[in-house]
Amino acid sequence: MTDAAANWQEGNTRYLSAALLWLRACLEHRASQLSDSVQLLHSTSLSPIDDRPFWRTLRKGQRVSPILPRLLPASSESKPEAVIQATEMMQQIAQEMNPPPALLILAKRLGLSEFERQLLLLCLAMELDPAIATLCARCQGDRGQADSGRPTFALAFNLFDNPAWEALSPERPLRYWRLIEINQPGGQAFTVSPLRADERIVNYLKGLNYLDDRLAPLLVPLDVYSDLPALPPSQQEKAITVLHALQQAEIGKRLPVVQLLGNDSASKQLVAAGVARSIGLNLYQLPAALLPSQAGDLEALVRLWERESLLLPLALYVDAFESTTDPAAHAQGSPVSRLLERTNGAVFLDARESWPSLGRSHIAVDIAKPTCAEQQAAWQSLFNAKAEDGPALLASQFNLSLTDIHRISQQTLADAPRDEAALQDHLWKSCLASARPRLDTLAQRLEPRMTWDDLILPVSETSLLRQIAEQVAQRTTVYEKWGFSQKMSRGLGISALFAGDSGTGKTMAAEVIATHLRLDLYRIDLSAVVSKYIGETEKNLRRLFDAAENGGAILFFDEADALFGKRSEVKDSHDRYANIEINYLLQRMESYRGLAILATNMKSALDQAFLRRLRFVVNFPFPGAAERKAIWQRVFPARVPTLNLDCARLARLNMTGGNIYNVALNASFMAARDRTPVTMPLVLDAARAEFRKLERPINEQDFRCQVPCVGAVA
Repeated sequence: MTDAAANWQEGNTRYLSAALLWLRACLEHRASQLSDSVQLLHSTSLSPIDDRPFWRTLRKGQRVSPILPRLLPASSESKPEAVIQATEMMQQIAQEMNPPPALLILAKRLGLSEFERQLLLLCLAMELDPAIATLCARCQGDRGQADSGRPTFALAFNLFDNPAWEALSPERPLRYWRLIEINQPGGQAFTVSPLRADERIVNYLKGLNYLDDRLAPLLVPLDVYSDLPALPPSQQEKAITVLHALQQAEIGKRLPVVQLLGNDSASKQLVAAGVARSIGLNLYQLPAALLPSQAGDLEALVRLWERESLLLPLALYVDAFESTTDPAAHAQGSPVSRLLERTNGAVFLDARESWPSLGRSHIAVDIAKPTCAEQQAAWQSLFNAKAEDGPALLASQFNLSLTDIHRISQQTLADAPRDEAALQDHLWKSCLASARPRLDTLAQRLEPRMTWDDLILPVSETSLLRQIAEQVAQRTTVYEKWGFSQKMSRGLGISALFAGDSGTGKTMAAEVIATHLRLDLYRIDLSAVVSKYIGETEKNLRRLFDAAENGGAILFFDEADALFGKRSEVKDSHDRYANIEINYLLQRMESYRGLAILATNMKSALDQAFLRRLRFVVNFPFPGAAERKAIWQRVFPARVPTLNLDCARLARLNMTGGNIYNVALNASFMAARDRTPVTMPLVLDAARAEFRKLERPINEQDFRCQVPCVGAVA
């Protein structure tokens, strides 16, 4: 606690002590008045006129208390000396304090009148001074009931000057902001029901300011961004736009809702936190999924939030990013829209697309990740790297927010060795791990192990594959440094079609590229992506492309013709929605900034619009005899014991690389069973079984091992 905070806390305690002295003096004076009145009633006989109802004894124009007339009029007599001294002490302490005591701050922010402030002090005193209960019981005639020592509205009306009946209204601050709780058993009059100060308000008046524990399970503080470096220029411009819009709002009117649009919630939170910090607000995140659906529960939540936003003060960040795919339909009558209609403070709405109807004024701002140059500068500043290759490579392959860059950097600096090469390697792996979980539910992660030496293809196809890998590695140079990104808004990604029969090496080629680039390879699970429900397929594809762009992953669509097929003539609603999915794919592929590989056995089944948007088309031919021999020579790992394998003869078997791999694997299992090396008879037996599986004709002469069976050893 700072010295200023400690001094204020001490002054607030002194003010409350003086306030309790003042209240105790008022109660003691009232109790003595009540005692004198009772004695007077017992000693004096009433005249007949006194038996009439009290309202018949009033002179014309005379005002009465809204509860019951006082037994003795207090307006005519002077206040006790103790009350006057305590009042002067309270005023002196309040004048010396800056900021003022918590009770005066609360009264000003929540709009309490003097009478309401005094009534709240009465309820507070019950929690701070045990003697107050005895005095309250005496002032209320000590009815002998268990709650006679609790304050009531009736007691406040007879105790304080200038009572106002409107203080009981549900629209007045005491009840609207739920500063007090009213315990009204069945049949008991409202004005004599016991009152209790809300626990949060008691602690606030004592100087302990914290978020109400009824809101704590729903809200997450977004103060983690306070230690981040300044916003990059592209996001700083957006933050200034939002700040100006909030500052230009008319005094006394509700602030506009700030819609933060885009795919990157981390960047939107960073911008919102910067704006909130600039106007002196603490930002809290509320997931839209946690909002209650019942109107009463939602109203209670809104009241609590509004009260907290005035006491702390706060700004609200509503996370509705994944709440719906149709914001226009979702905004009407949803818990989020009702929340926005009922709140008055600063609210940021995290949405993928703009919500057109919110029930109050709003502004929409698109927030994107830092540009490639800004990400490179962030990497450079965090590591003070002398060479530009490391930060430039990280910025080119991973599209990360400033928050992710800072988090990965802190972890790496804490764990990685000081060696520059080891540091860069650790950074790369950390970036891969950071993006990896976002795709696991819709795709299968493949461990790329194949290298260029394992790939057996004609020279022209191999050259095309190397061009693909080189273009992915050099994207930053061409797009950013050389300015192609300023001339092209779409088509900045790299997409390739691998076409060929099953087993010709399409998946292996994708693994080779992933190994060369040191990127994750994900094979798309079409059963998880394609959905029978309208809009779900597009939603899943959007998640895939977004995650691949952000994390540098390579998307591998196997059997792509099932998803990227030709659009059909619309005959019913099913055809229309199927074409909508294909249209969305066309648009998303064109704007995609990563590497997407489509593999198909039926190139002719693909929509021609896809082929036009593809950067590369690589045809995987059926391997010839020379390619098959090379595959046989490399198919067995070095630790597999082999004996006299004739790769030239095996190459005469008309099989693809995938079939050869199956034969080699099955022959190895048979050799392990027999505890022998892999020999020609075992390989030929496995090849015969593979031909039968493929339902291809078998010439037994081709599968018979002649003696002696000699040849090159693999």
